[in-house]
Amino acid sequence: MSRRGGDWEPGYRALYRSGELARRARAALADLSACRLCPHGCGVDRTADERGVCGMGSRPVIASWYAHPWEEPPISGVRGSGTIFFSGCTGRCRFCQNYPISQYRYGNEVTCERMGDIMLDLQAHGCHNINFVTPTHFAAHILAATDYAAGRGLHIPLIYNTSGYETVETLRLLEGVIDIWLPDAKYADDAVARRLSGFPNYVAHNRAALREMFRQVGGVLLLDEAGLARRGMIIRHMVLPADLAGTAEVLRWIAAELSPHIWVSLMDQYFPAYKAVNDPVLGRKITPEEYEAALTAFDAAGLEQGWLQEHEECE
Repeated sequence: MSRRGGDWEPGYRALYRSGELARRARAALADLSACRLCPHGCGVDRTADERGVCGMGSRPVIASWYAHPWEEPPISGVRGSGTIFFSGCTGRCRFCQNYPISQYRYGNEVTCERMGDIMLDLQAHGCHNINFVTPTHFAAHILAATDYAAGRGLHIPLIYNTSGYETVETLRLLEGVIDIWLPDAKYADDAVARRLSGFPNYVAHNRAALREMFRQVGGVLLLDEAGLARRGMIIRHMVLPADLAGTAEVLRWIAAELSPHIWVSLMDQYFPAYKAVNDPVLGRKITPEEYEAALTAFDAAGLEQGWLQEHEECE
């Protein structure tokens, strides 16, 4: 993070001025000829519109963009987070609540320049940040769009809102570009992660990714005078029915291996969607007792800050 004239400035501004951002974008886009942006490592030639696990080709596909008012308070603030929802996904979550765009891939193909214009439009409408949702398979395009938008005055923080199934190599391409990492820590068990989300070796990849994000920005969430996030990391964990997520183990690992001071958002909003509807285990919301157990695990892990929700059982 740098400051100029007393004003905060995101890291990508300096990378833009030096030409490093453009260099990274060119290299990353060229590497799509044998795409290995995510741990699936498909190796397909996306520059020729070959499709791997994510189902995406040479151009970004965007489902929607708007000022999102319901993210964590330091992200949404009072004017909303400038959220860009990408189509496709590196996962196959049986309970995905955004399955029309993640699995059916609804959306519109755009150029990197058009994506940059969307970022500038969100900034012009007063959004506090740009929030890339499900961004992994478009990391190269994000670099190119950011370089374009930075040249036209983009100056608000960038958020990488991810399942946490990442490679360290891709995250290092984004070092200094992403201001706020917003990863999931979904599972403590590889067999469950593969069965429910189609993620091979999720735990090792997720933990390596969390360590890399932590290395880049540290465990302190830097806020401005209005309480808005400027730099740092927030980890999300959603409690699943029958403790399929392994909540206590996930939280223990975060506190012990990263920091007890890191911000954690412990989410209770699971509901059965997509292939989870009528599933004998996933086909229900979590109970108050299950969320209370997660709160107990949060305290037992020694975690000190984040967002806990008041759980209400729904009919």
